[in-house]
Amino acid sequence: MKAAQFYGKRDVRVSEVPYPEPKDGQAIVEIEWAGICGSDLHEYIMGAQVIPTKEKPHNFTGASLPITLGHEFCGRIANAPSDSSLQVGQAVMVDPRLYCSSCHPCHAKTTNACEKWGFLGLSGGGGGFSEAVAVDAKLCYPVPQSMLDYAALIEPLTVAWHALKVSGIRSYKGKTALIVGGGPVGIALIYVLKQWAVGRVFVSEPTVKRRAQNKELADEVFDPINQKVGELCRFLTGGKGVDVTFDAAGTPPGLIDGMDALKMRGVYVNVAGWEKPFTVPFIQLMFKEISIVGSRAYDDEDFRETVDAFVKGDFKGCERMITSRINLEDITEKGFENLIERKDEHIKIMVTPKIR
Repeated sequence: MKAAQFYGKRDVRVSEVPYPEPKDGQAIVEIEWAGICGSDLHEYIMGAQVIPTKEKPHNFTGASLPITLGHEFCGRIANAPSDSSLQVGQAVMVDPRLYCSSCHPCHAKTTNACEKWGFLGLSGGGGGFSEAVAVDAKLCYPVPQSMLDYAALIEPLTVAWHALKVSGIRSYKGKTALIVGGGPVGIALIYVLKQWAVGRVFVSEPTVKRRAQNKELADEVFDPINQKVGELCRFLTGGKGVDVTFDAAGTPPGLIDGMDALKMRGVYVNVAGWEKPFTVPFIQLMFKEISIVGSRAYDDEDFRETVDAFVKGDFKGCERMITSRINLEDITEKGFENLIERKDEHIKIMVTPKIR
């Protein structure tokens, strides 16, 4: 079968690889759609950062370069274990995480902190930028056939869902939230915040096109280059500041604005991956007694809850996040290179191995 494999910096090749053989407890999922994630693009631009190399193979899969990419994927069941309720032809969304189930974090049900944690599509074991993947049957979640064209969005929505849960805020009703960074994760955060009945949501985004995308969803969108985000947030909240900031950008200026915008004893949730050191503005932290929370992917409960909300239609309109659909054969030029050259024009590019 065909698969897009990562060999190194700006080197992704669509190659012929063996069709997957299921192990005990695994189902075969034939891919319909897979989304290009910011982490995929980061690896493509920077070279192997998270992806295992020959010098350092993954400690769970044992895999190393080349690695089949794609961890946001959905498809149909082609083969299922006899003791599974899955049916051949059934539409499913896949939780792509890899975890050992035997370490202390796994026993504590914090599988997102597994000591051998990884992802299909980044750590070996196959990936969504291919024709089929062998997946633990327990991590295949049925979805309606009518939603299969955009079900891969469940993965970034689950990242956002987990971030809201770890914030420690019990109810978002009537609360105000600031999102720093209006890219795919930032927009997913808006959808989840709305589903959780947030009072108002503001977004800080420096690019014109992404501000336009966010204005369709958020209550207010700010230009941090030409506007003072903290002052605007205080003005819009009667001088108090926002209850929570979600950092989906991972930049020092965004961190400063996000801290400035918070109310006394507000919560700062970091969802972003940082390329520079995370240096906290001490005055804001100390004088406002800010709580800082890190958010790492998601766990089993998060995925199940997000799938349930998605299937109920609680993220109405989220399919608008998809700004392009391409064939697997075109993943380099129309996918990765397109995102580098026109990143701000896109929210999510979806890839299919099927000729359409």
